[in-house]
Amino acid sequence: MSRILFSIALLVAVVCCGSVQAQGFGRGPMGKGGGRGPDADHMADMQVFHFLLQNHDKIKRTVKKLDNGVETLTESDDPEVAKMIQKHVVQMTARIEKVSPIRMRDPLFAELFRNAKKVKIEYEDTSKGVLVTETSNDAYVVKLLQAHAEVVSKFVKNGFAEAMKTHPVPAK
Repeated sequence: MSRILFSIALLVAVVCCGSVQAQGFGRGPMGKGGGRGPDADHMADMQVFHFLLQNHDKIKRTVKKLDNGVETLTESDDPEVAKMIQKHVVQMTARIEKVSPIRMRDPLFAELFRNAKKVKIEYEDTSKGVLVTETSNDAYVVKLLQAHAEVVSKFVKNGFAEAMKTHPVPAK
């Protein structure tokens, strides 16, 4: 049974976060543990993300493209889902601010984290979720933010099926 649980955990890590080696399994350039490996918040962040994917059909999302970024409203009539949306935004804002990447196997997410220092995020909780404004003074990063917003909307629409895909990087 423990092999099955390990296999499931490994699959989840690969699907949601990137390659096995990049997440600290196996050996990597820094020796045992695969290099940087997951940070201390990785598992908690992943659990919230999985919860939202499992409940994607209870989430409503609108995206407004701005000249310098994007404004998104993500909400749910289910109070538990709404709280998890708010928690996820706090977690992902911290990851952008600390440049603590996830989903590095996905080209769009990898590129967004390479440009994280050029992103400004502001958010405000609503009674059912959160209103987020992501902006940049860099035109290329604006394209990345808008592409990312589209992908997150696909996560809301398709759940785990979308999370297993990779997403292209927009042209500079």
